[in-house]
Amino acid sequence: MSLPERVKLVEVSPRDGLQNEADFVDTAIKVELINRLANAGFSNIESASFVSPKWVPQMADGNAVMQGISRLPNTIYSALTPNLRGYDDAIASGVNEVVIFAAASEAFSQRNINCSIAESMSRFESVAKAAQRDGLRLRGSISCALGCPYQGQVPESAVLDVVKRMQDLGVVEFDIADTIGVGTAGQVASLMSAVARVVPIAQVAGHFHDTYGQALANIYASLQVGVTIYHASVAGLGGCPYAKGATGNVATEDVLYLLNGLGIHTGVDFNAVVETGQWVSQQLGKKSVSRAGNAIAAKAST
Repeated sequence: MSLPERVKLVEVSPRDGLQNEADFVDTAIKVELINRLANAGFSNIESASFVSPKWVPQMADGNAVMQGISRLPNTIYSALTPNLRGYDDAIASGVNEVVIFAAASEAFSQRNINCSIAESMSRFESVAKAAQRDGLRLRGSISCALGCPYQGQVPESAVLDVVKRMQDLGVVEFDIADTIGVGTAGQVASLMSAVARVVPIAQVAGHFHDTYGQALANIYASLQVGVTIYHASVAGLGGCPYAKGATGNVATEDVLYLLNGLGIHTGVDFNAVVETGQWVSQQLGKKSVSRAGNAIAAKAST
């Protein structure tokens, strides 16, 4: 089976990666991280989240971050926008893409935002209409697509239902997220193939967490069915709140090592990403969890 010649990597460390940090990360570090990633060649960077600071205090400086970055042409700087107020703040800060998000699990939706999936989607209607009015790109993230910490298995039909609801709102890119990292390659290939029967495969993205060490296998399985967009976080930033001590987002360095080995083009400078991963880990006072990044860095220091 042939693999894609090129994929797009969406770098999520400035938002999904840093939001789990217990200590507040200085705005200047966030700004430099985004600038380093843009200079490394990422065409899409999840840069901020305009949610209530009460719920996610780490993201309270979203506007300052967006005002502080050195924007590169043709780079999409995106932000999560849970409601119209968040949308207004996001567009005022100059984002190029807004991201709405919903769970494929009813139990997860009820536990986390105290409403049903259908209710959560209706809340996004005003955001979707505003994005359409303003000509802003709209992305949709579907969490717990491969498993839920509360209900366990999530049927494919539940994921497809959310995909269809998001499509009706005008979403142009659909993130299929394995939030707790329980998915396996066969399950992922089946789900991605099913989603591709609802929306074009070119609009489908894989967002895999490495909690059980399956993220790279799941990316390879997705490549085999034609998925060409993947999310990753430099240095593997971002934990999993549902599995104590477990890693979260798959490390960008490891994904690049896989893709480079397969001859798949990304337009991203691998060495620059390794350097950035080591730098940001040092800034946060922790060790990178990227195996490829740490191996390359160790070899360079000898």
